[in-house]
Amino acid sequence: MKMATKRITQETFDAAVRENIEEFEMGPEEAVTEAVEQFESQGVELSNIIKMAPKISADGLQEPIHDILQILEDLRKSVACYYPQEVSAQLTRFCEQCKQHKACRFLAAQKGAYPILLAVWKLAATGDQGLLLQALNALSALINGQPDLLDTQGLKLLVATLDQNADVADLICSGIRCIRHACLKHEQNRQSLVKAGVLPLLTGAIVRHSGCADVVREASWALRIMTFDDDIRVPFGNSHDHAKMIVQENGGLKVLIEAAKAFHDNPSVLSELCSTLSHLTVRNEFCQEVVDLGGLGILVALLANCNNHQDLVKQVLSALKAIAGNDDVKDAIVRAGGTESIVAAMTRHLASPQKQACMLIRNLVARSQAFSQLILDLGAEALIVQARVAHQDCEDVAKAALRDLGCRVELRELWTGQKGNLAP
Repeated sequence: MKMATKRITQETFDAAVRENIEEFEMGPEEAVTEAVEQFESQGVELSNIIKMAPKISADGLQEPIHDILQILEDLRKSVACYYPQEVSAQLTRFCEQCKQHKACRFLAAQKGAYPILLAVWKLAATGDQGLLLQALNALSALINGQPDLLDTQGLKLLVATLDQNADVADLICSGIRCIRHACLKHEQNRQSLVKAGVLPLLTGAIVRHSGCADVVREASWALRIMTFDDDIRVPFGNSHDHAKMIVQENGGLKVLIEAAKAFHDNPSVLSELCSTLSHLTVRNEFCQEVVDLGGLGILVALLANCNNHQDLVKQVLSALKAIAGNDDVKDAIVRAGGTESIVAAMTRHLASPQKQACMLIRNLVARSQAFSQLILDLGAEALIVQARVAHQDCEDVAKAALRDLGCRVELRELWTGQKGNLAP
């Protein structure tokens, strides 16, 4: 099936709907459905299009008025006159629309939403914290999936806002969410924010707001995104360097491990912390540092005590897999009873494709064959075989785990090399 690659404007789509109504006498809803089918059959991508039937009045057909554009126009007028109450009301409506569908965000961006929000942001930054929070929430909603919108001025203002409001949890949380949206799949924004000093602000937020789950979750997530290499527009990024800076210059591992201790009964926060931990352990000495800081004990305990929370188990396994890249840490994991917990987690979550468990077992026995028998004695072979049979996407990692454990692995012959009839 050929993937849709073409795009059209909102105006083109609305014109097609109007034509269906006027020329082919369709009802509004039918006209929209027909337009969607028509464009999709031509390979047009419509995810950025608002699919709304135009309104009909006694005077006949009206041009479609999209709510997001009406809100944007009202917001523009309110900002120009600076009526704070009206601006606040329009920002609330704007956020609601942007969160409904990415097509609303896309159209708003096309029609100049960013400079309007930037103007509100600057006005509110002089002292109106309530309006500033709303401006950040609106900006976060707008740039979600559209990180190119945030320009140099916005990036600098974002860092300044976090720095100047470091003690205000709501503002910090919203500002960090903006950073997260600005940095996902955008290497230049990541590098610019790191140069502007965002990393100590993120680790500092976790320390300062150690009792606020939302701040800790958002800051951990943002730190993790700083280590991503997900922007296809650049040949390579600074993911490894950013991870080193977070750990070496900002004490990132200690910050995350201490936060994990504080949120020992909050699976969603722990999942974020463990996931970020796995992205930061990019060097041999970092793996050992996790152990030295007590992180291994926390991970093994979580695996044993939080077995009911599937996503948390997955992230713990991912973190253990990462630190098991260090041979000394392999020994520490086994001594801490990690192997029993790993096998127990596989047993409990066999219905879910958890490739992390197979990969972790591979890491444990790589260059350390002495652990193979211990793991096999716990029943790992049967579990890996079951996972391989039950989940197609586990096939490769399961076979690799079995092979590294010294188990017999049947390899399929995709082609025998014999001559024969190739017709189906």
